[in-house]
Amino acid sequence: MTALADHKHTDFRTDFTRDSAGLRHFPALVLNADYRPLSYYPLSLWPWQDAVKAAFLDRVDIVSEYEEVVRSPTTTIRIPSVVVLKDYVTPQKKVAFTRFNLFLRDEFSCQYCGSKGDLTFDHVVPRARGGITSWENVVAACGRCNLRKGSRSLRQVGFHLRRAPRPPSASELMNVGRKFPPNHLHDSWMDYLYWDAELEA
Repeated sequence: MTALADHKHTDFRTDFTRDSAGLRHFPALVLNADYRPLSYYPLSLWPWQDAVKAAFLDRVDIVSEYEEVVRSPTTTIRIPSVVVLKDYVTPQKKVAFTRFNLFLRDEFSCQYCGSKGDLTFDHVVPRARGGITSWENVVAACGRCNLRKGSRSLRQVGFHLRRAPRPPSASELMNVGRKFPPNHLHDSWMDYLYWDAELEA
């Protein structure tokens, strides 16, 4: 970090005050340098303090603001509502095999009955029968279907998969994430989210 950056960092920490506890409720949507969100689910948001700090350090451009302001002894600025990174962050191409990403791939629904509650995961080919823990053999399943299936095969219980499990690409997960907007969407974010746009095939 340069001396200038260190100086700005110190100024930010000492000058800007959290005027109101309510200010924590003003998150900033973070866009990559190509003006696309870093992620859709979870939506890439920063606390207002991080957005102000990044702008102060010249790491982002502010493209939209809230009406509310934050003050220092010498400066008053409006709180950023949308910021765009100055340096492009290359998205990861390989998707980590995690419970969250598995549920996101399967759109948070049981791959046997389609229900969306009480989710766990299930090995299509049971481990007791040599099934491995992989993208191709693990699916989201509700507790009821998981219990019913147990260590039996799909044919034995008459189950059918809603879609064949496979490793998702990062772009596929991004598109699936667009189907699950958060409860709060500020008006200034909408031009960058396109929640109602047709998803790419």
